[in-house]
Amino acid sequence: MFHFSNFRVVTNIVQNSSKALGGLPSTEQLLVAGGDARIALDPLSGLNKYACQPFPDPQLLAFASSTASVISTEGFAVANRLRRKLLEAVSTAPYSAVYAFEMQRIRREWLQLCELSGSAGLELVFAPSGTDIHAIAAQYIGSEVSTPALVIMVEANETGSGVVSAIDNNAVEIVQAPIRLNNGEPRPLAAINAEVEALVNKAVVSGRRVLLILVDQSKTGLIAPSPACVIALQRRFPDNIDVLVDACQFRIAMPTLRAYLEQGFMVGLTGSKFLGAPSFSAALLLPTTVAERFRQQAFSSGLLSGSPQDHVANFGLLLRCEVALEELRSFRAVPQASVIDFLQAFAQAIRQRLTSDPHFEPLPVPQLDRRPLIEANSWDHLQTLFPFLLYDAQPGGRMPLNREQTRHVYRQLPITIDYSGSDIAMLRCQLGQPVACGVRNGIAVSALRLCVGSRLIVEATASNDKGNAIIKDALTVLDKTVWLIRQAKTCEAL
Repeated sequence: MFHFSNFRVVTNIVQNSSKALGGLPSTEQLLVAGGDARIALDPLSGLNKYACQPFPDPQLLAFASSTASVISTEGFAVANRLRRKLLEAVSTAPYSAVYAFEMQRIRREWLQLCELSGSAGLELVFAPSGTDIHAIAAQYIGSEVSTPALVIMVEANETGSGVVSAIDNNAVEIVQAPIRLNNGEPRPLAAINAEVEALVNKAVVSGRRVLLILVDQSKTGLIAPSPACVIALQRRFPDNIDVLVDACQFRIAMPTLRAYLEQGFMVGLTGSKFLGAPSFSAALLLPTTVAERFRQQAFSSGLLSGSPQDHVANFGLLLRCEVALEELRSFRAVPQASVIDFLQAFAQAIRQRLTSDPHFEPLPVPQLDRRPLIEANSWDHLQTLFPFLLYDAQPGGRMPLNREQTRHVYRQLPITIDYSGSDIAMLRCQLGQPVACGVRNGIAVSALRLCVGSRLIVEATASNDKGNAIIKDALTVLDKTVWLIRQAKTCEAL
């Protein structure tokens, strides 16, 4: 029998503590406002498309930061405080003025935490989601051109399923380059670079503008095309190419972020992945040369909902960005040496389990290499996304689970299962959503992702056990994954 007992208890506690006051909805209502259908709550489960609720769930073992995260207790408290501040402010000032003031405050603090306060001419534009970031960049590159601009990006299943539809319009043409082979192995970076270079050369010869999207990192932890390739192309064709770095996972350190901006690249970030803030809190950083042209352009209504150009109050976006800011502040307070020590220990334990357990097969993730952009001196050269395939392991051999079977396991992970004699069945946990990764043994497969985010790093480095409890939790999540695989095969056999 499946039930949501923990969910109902938390719901009642939070709803009773934060009922709507005055002219604003409750905190949890605001946290799912000002976005689109992806963060709307299902009336039956109370969860959004990413299987997250808009209030804390301390009992959930959350290792899904490549997809989305349930808001932390600290994050919810921060959002609650800001809402109360807004209630007082809107009693004497227009909503638009209050919104603009608070967004500008958050903008200043973001730039300060990103060590960009001294960057003259830099622009930071908030937007609801990473998908919107891509749409803004595409509209920027496609404006005032007679021939549709060319957008070159990696395959959509490694970035975001809605990206292509969001940027697909008459002003641009989209070309996608695969970054994994049909068996799930990483495609050789030299082949990706060669394909991208050929596409750019052809576009430049025909006089087209190009938006080249460099992903750092993809859903399965890859960087493509290489920074070296993109830097060389941009230097060869500075008048034809604009570059957007899709760093929406926010798995980059501040020196890396600054290095990308110094190259004249736009950088897209979100607060909802590595940082663990609620979904739909994104930011687009524009270097000086791009920002100057950007300010002179008109954009579709609502697209720049967090920008200085927009005066429509989106308090949902405001609260989510405030939570992201708090999570970033907490992470930046951790010494880098402590971050590196924990990530190395975490990776060693997870790799050992994934390679030794017959129910799993880790997908290869090459060493993160951003040279010549920057040397691997910061924590962000270490793996934080661990994609893996699921297998039915039998004495006579093993067979990969297909995509529907993998999705079934994924959906059961956060559910308390009342199964006699099994404590692991009662565990509630999260992994990153399945990502299509080719075919194995004639079976179309998907990879789940075990992810370590900033919140787990902060918790691990603050503990006296050097993060061993976090590592144990991650291994326990894999234990439940194995239990679900076995249960599914047992049910099929009956």
